[in-house]
Amino acid sequence: MSRVVLVSHSDMEGGAARATWRLNNALLESQYPASMLVAKKITDAVSVVGATSKLDKVVNLVRAQLSSAIVSAVAGRASSELRSINILPGGLSKALHLSAADVVNLHWVNFETLSIASIGKIRKPLVWTLHDMWPFCGAEHYVYEGSDARYVNGYAAQDPRATSARFDLDRWTWRRKQRAWTKPTQVVTPSQWLASCVKESALMRDWPVTVIPNALDVGVYKPWPKALARDMFALPQDVPLIMFGADGGARDKRKGWDLLQPALALVAEQVPGVQCVVFGQGRPSKEPEVGLPLHWPGVMHDDVSLALLYSAVDAVIVPSRLDNLPQCGTEAQACGCPVVAFDVGGLPDVVSHLETGYLATPFSSESLAEGIAWVLNDAERYQALSGAARRRAEALWGYDVVAAQYIELYERLANAG
Repeated sequence: MSRVVLVSHSDMEGGAARATWRLNNALLESQYPASMLVAKKITDAVSVVGATSKLDKVVNLVRAQLSSAIVSAVAGRASSELRSINILPGGLSKALHLSAADVVNLHWVNFETLSIASIGKIRKPLVWTLHDMWPFCGAEHYVYEGSDARYVNGYAAQDPRATSARFDLDRWTWRRKQRAWTKPTQVVTPSQWLASCVKESALMRDWPVTVIPNALDVGVYKPWPKALARDMFALPQDVPLIMFGADGGARDKRKGWDLLQPALALVAEQVPGVQCVVFGQGRPSKEPEVGLPLHWPGVMHDDVSLALLYSAVDAVIVPSRLDNLPQCGTEAQACGCPVVAFDVGGLPDVVSHLETGYLATPFSSESLAEGIAWVLNDAERYQALSGAARRRAEALWGYDVVAAQYIELYERLANAG
């Protein structure tokens, strides 16, 4: 049996880190030798190796901040969206070189976790699980242009979409990847959409791609008694509750809070008594006026609390403009909570339309409102949606299901090497 090391910036900070942490746990539960190598360790798990001394932690923080400062200085206003250049030497390269693992599985390695050059020098059998579009783009993490995107045409020079007329940061970063990554690597994407993007990309179109979803502990993420769950968060018992959540709450434009706001006003007219829960941030100093009451439970710091929160509400809304396989959608369904989302990106992999939720027309607030009302306004239909959501989560995202797919891939690569 081979050994695998999962490489990630963190073991718990951010959605990609939590997905990697869950995969590590799924592999260990399947008795497969797995460990994590991270630049920023949050948990106390013995299977996670990360910076322990204050000096190492400070160095890693300074590396990330220095890289961010370079991006801001070069890209200017274009740096308002996350960009990564992965240029600084060192990072986890030495620890990865000394690892006894037979297979390396990269995950989200930005914030200067590994440089582009050091990724190209990895000689062990390699799997790269993509959590966004950065690996085949320039410095960007998400790109909206579709078939006309720069990652498809190879970042041609003198493109009007360049980050700066003086220096094209995205083209420069992409060309560094092109020079460093000369050997096709096994790619894993959690969604069919991201796999199709890889196959369209000028950088990775010849790389092998396998679709394996993110793992989820369906023994923790399960339906809890709704009355108990609402009581835990001091939520009203006898009204329909919908929920929106994201890292950073309503501050991340990609997550679509601005598209949900007008939909909430429409839902208030179509679903009597409906209220909304917003998690992932605290109550703002000035609450937005959306035509219905809002509740702000804040940031959830553990899986049990989050599972209880999903169980407390009647539907989760994912109005993202673009997303891979958002875990708020899979977590909600595991708790028997239907999901309403736009039919875009990896969301069709999360929601089975009219079976476990509703896929609205991108990016129509009216269609989103129609979907929410459709889920909530028929009690018999709602029970069918809830049961189907739970069954789908168990069948697709359970630890044992996902771990088996990764183990087969690791063993095939290790034996081929």
